[in-house]
Amino acid sequence: MRRPVPERYRHLRTFAFGDGPALADRLLALVIAGVKTATCSTEDEPNTSTPGERWVVLDGEGEPRCVIESTEITYRRFGDVDAAFAYDEGEGDRRLDYWRQAHRTYFGRLGRFSEDMMLMCERFRLVEVFADPASKDL
Repeated sequence: MRRPVPERYRHLRTFAFGDGPALADRLLALVIAGVKTATCSTEDEPNTSTPGERWVVLDGEGEPRCVIESTEITYRRFGDVDAAFAYDEGEGDRRLDYWRQAHRTYFGRLGRFSEDMMLMCERFRLVEVFADPASKDL
């Protein structure tokens, strides 16, 4: 059974990180832990955002788990993403080399990778974490 999004956030758009349930859950855990404070997507994806916009983040099962707020949006070519942004994405060892390899693989799975592809690079802050769906206090 799907839990409803809290009333104060029902007007927000929803999304899950990644391209499958396992990746969605892994990246969500990094967000909730405060490690992941940035993400990127191709510039033509429907999840484009604007600073100040809030989103409900779903887990791999489609359950609402938290709200994030975009704080910065920049557009950069894949090769222009810097070490600071890679670190803020919070994945792997947080180094730029890891980020590049992981994103080559990810965008390759989507059939969208090229070395000069334009990315929407977004920084965000965690606004609220919802109760764990396994909790009996729902």
